[in-house]
Amino acid sequence: MTPETGADAGAAPAWTIRDLGEEDLPWMAAQEVRMFGASAWSRELITHDYLYGLTRYRGIALDGELVGYAVYGYDGDAFHLLNLAVTPEARGRGLGRALMDDFMAEARHEGAPDAWLEVAVDNEVALALYRAYGFEDVRVRRKYYQPEGLDALVMRVQLSGYEPGA
Repeated sequence: MTPETGADAGAAPAWTIRDLGEEDLPWMAAQEVRMFGASAWSRELITHDYLYGLTRYRGIALDGELVGYAVYGYDGDAFHLLNLAVTPEARGRGLGRALMDDFMAEARHEGAPDAWLEVAVDNEVALALYRAYGFEDVRVRRKYYQPEGLDALVMRVQLSGYEPGA
């Protein structure tokens, strides 16, 4: 399997991962509202972060149609998964795992000593995915997701050992 297409060499791609462009942001904003309701990232926040942030926006497509995305990058000195979502109709096909593979590969390419994320404490599917990648619970952030007031679990995976001065 190739990391960018989810297909064996010579086979038709099962999916493709690519950088999202500014033209993809309205689609992403609509999916945010559809999947996350009141706690969705706004179109304004997405656009501002895309244009001025230090993040990478990646999309995953089936048959050329976007069905998921991940946003990650540095938050200060921490390599951070900020958002990962797959549309409901595309779930159960390993696409979340493909986006995680992409995120973890980038973290390692960047030489990040560890990777961080937050996840809703009741999102059992996401918790299982992240734990499968070695993420461990660090702490709970009370009422992190607003306006629902839902707690988030902060998780971390160590990628390399601590090196003074690195």
